[in-house]
Amino acid sequence: MNSFRIDRIGSGGDGVAEGPDGPVYVPFGLPGEIYERDAGGYFSLKGPDSEQRVGARCQHFGVCGGCIAQHMRRDVYEAWKRGLVAGAFNAQGLAAPDFSFVSVAPGSRRRCTLTAARARDGIRLGFHAAKSHDLIGLRECPVLMDAIVSRFDGLAAVANTTFGMMSKKAREGTVRLQVSALGGALDVAIDATGVNVDVDGRTQLADLAERHGFQRIAIGDDVVVLRDIPPLVTSAGVITPPPGAFFQAVESAERTMADAIVTGLGKSKRVADLFAGIGTFTLPIARKARVMAIDSDKTALVALKEAANRSQGLKPVSTLLRDLFREPLSPMELADFDAVVMDPPRAGAKAQAEAVAKSKIGTVVMVSCNPATLARDVGALLAGGFKLGPMVAIDQFLWTGHLEAVAVLKR
Repeated sequence: MNSFRIDRIGSGGDGVAEGPDGPVYVPFGLPGEIYERDAGGYFSLKGPDSEQRVGARCQHFGVCGGCIAQHMRRDVYEAWKRGLVAGAFNAQGLAAPDFSFVSVAPGSRRRCTLTAARARDGIRLGFHAAKSHDLIGLRECPVLMDAIVSRFDGLAAVANTTFGMMSKKAREGTVRLQVSALGGALDVAIDATGVNVDVDGRTQLADLAERHGFQRIAIGDDVVVLRDIPPLVTSAGVITPPPGAFFQAVESAERTMADAIVTGLGKSKRVADLFAGIGTFTLPIARKARVMAIDSDKTALVALKEAANRSQGLKPVSTLLRDLFREPLSPMELADFDAVVMDPPRAGAKAQAEAVAKSKIGTVVMVSCNPATLARDVGALLAGGFKLGPMVAIDQFLWTGHLEAVAVLKR
């Protein structure tokens, strides 16, 4: 057997040891621990646990692929998360930035996607195992709000009813449920193939909604049950999200991000909100500045505009339907604005950042869920004469390798 001493924690949460042929990655290993690897490639701990190790918060940890860091002591965990940002910037040839760090509370995640499959003992509902198609049936989850966890049985029943309306072959697959806790009830958007929604199915789903507190159930674009309008409350207005719409997974994280954006914009009067989605940041910005919200999702922009029209005390809000990946705003088009907010998906906004760098925009606020693409796009802006100002990292997805950030750049 080969023996390895863990030296550090890698970006993926594994313990990293230096082997004769390069780095060796040990799942859940911590610095100072010694592991042996057998002929089959499996690691076993030899000797005491690291002082940096703590007990996991969840019975599923180590099997469920949702969390990778519940075993880390709090200070070790925060240092690892901070290192994700520093490492990403260093990889772009940039100095690690100074930034504040904010973490959400356990049990505060209001939105998740659960997978359901048929099993011999009924419906299995949960998350996939790490790097596997195996589905882990959840009995608890310390990350999710109790409003979701306490309704696991009801959600499994919704999945079971959905399977009953699917073709025989489609039932061999899975049903995905995007679940959001809004206004004390649940909003459920179902993604499944081969579903033929019939009268009996609608009736069963309506009964389940009544019994378990589901305010809306949609299968694809078909709103099957609507007991109430799901309210997404922001600091500047209430948005009715379309079924399956994206918004921040934790309410406190969204507030932190919105506050950082508005503060970063300063006295800007004309703001382009790029990749605006349903407008969770657009509305708070509009309390101080005129905003053009731009996104490629027509349904999201309709919800945004309706929310803006209902809200009081906002500056004018306009919308533009546009795919900013295919057609970034040009420096000439950006001349109409004095500030830009960019909140792209994980892929970042390389082409748009390069266009902004060539414009006369004076303030940019970058919102990112991926330190690697954030560092790349910040690098493009720095090359265009911007300077990096205040930055905050938000640990919205506890015990995972994901990290949100808001960075302010000015010139």
